[in-house]
Amino acid sequence: MVSRRSAGIPSSPNSPAPEQPFLSISVTDPVKLGNNVQAYISYRVSTKTNMQEYRGLEKIVIRRYSDFVWLHERLTERYKGIIIPPLPEKSAVEKFRFSAEFIEVRRRALDVFLNRIAAHPILRQSDDLKSFLQADEDSWVVEKSRTAEGVFKKKPSDFMQIFKDVQSKVTDVVLGKEKPLEETSEEYEKVKHYVTELEDHLGEAQKQSYRLVKRHSELGQALAEFGKSVKSLGGCETGLLGKAFGELGNRAELLSYKLQKQAQDLLMNFEEPLKEYVRTVQSIKAVLSDRAQAFRQQRELFEASKLKEINLEKLRVVRPDKVGEAEIDYRETKLQSDEANKRYEEIVKVMQQEMVRFQEEKTRDLGAVFHEFARGQAQLANDTAEAWKVLASQLDAWSHQSAGKAVESSA
Repeated sequence: MVSRRSAGIPSSPNSPAPEQPFLSISVTDPVKLGNNVQAYISYRVSTKTNMQEYRGLEKIVIRRYSDFVWLHERLTERYKGIIIPPLPEKSAVEKFRFSAEFIEVRRRALDVFLNRIAAHPILRQSDDLKSFLQADEDSWVVEKSRTAEGVFKKKPSDFMQIFKDVQSKVTDVVLGKEKPLEETSEEYEKVKHYVTELEDHLGEAQKQSYRLVKRHSELGQALAEFGKSVKSLGGCETGLLGKAFGELGNRAELLSYKLQKQAQDLLMNFEEPLKEYVRTVQSIKAVLSDRAQAFRQQRELFEASKLKEINLEKLRVVRPDKVGEAEIDYRETKLQSDEANKRYEEIVKVMQQEMVRFQEEKTRDLGAVFHEFARGQAQLANDTAEAWKVLASQLDAWSHQSAGKAVESSA
């Protein structure tokens, strides 16, 4: 039986619309496991999807930070030209590794990392992502071991040769024997300039947001101490004065709580999103580096191909007996050159699309971040003004009462 869709017949207006594919991921329930230097945090990674490539509508797995690193490295290796969402950095200070704040900040960042991948039209199709989200514990260990084999299959002699080649290359550059080829197209220079400026401005904004969070936290702590001391002072007084001191202390403690909460909100919803975009700029720079490397390989192989073509034409005249071998060598190099050119052009094409996508995401995300920031600051200002306004009214009333009693006493 032929379906209406396969026959080209429009669906009935009353037919239910086909369900849009979705892939929703959440990172929750961080748990500390192990002891001392072996300690680490595990996370519950829950996936809900209706995509046919995935097994079932919902899956829950347990992953640790190193597993997220594995996924990031695999995507970086496989998808040249694509801006891979960044991971949160590791804590450089041992005592902060397991603080409640650090764990929550990292959990949120890992959640953002996975959902940005899930929202990407290409990355969401990755087999590595599917394994990460679905593989049970035993299968996951096997998968990570299998993908790591590619590195360890190399013989020690291979690594030594790679090291010598790199060392020779670096020496040539340092001594001025060789200058690295670099792309000079207007589009490439424009992207480089934009990324450099964006890195500077985002870095400065993130630095100032850190200072703002710190200021709110310190002011909140100062108000708490102030409120406590004023209430103690009120305890030494009687009548309206003691009551006034007590109410002043209460208002200070209330505002202290609001400032402390605002500081936490700023950390999670203002500073951290800015830090994520600072890290994203590093991902863009990694793509630029891949593009630069692909460009150099393309140019070097193109020049090598041209030289071998010229040499082949010479041999046809002076050494016909060497033509066969030289022709094979030329064809292999020409094939490598064509492949390198395709790789470079593909990276350029993908990167251009990625920069458009990045700009759209940045406009949307940072717009929401700054809107939330302004709303939070306005609310805090209103709460602060209202708190002091109520206190001022009370103090004014008490002042009039005190003045009245003083007049009665003098009469």
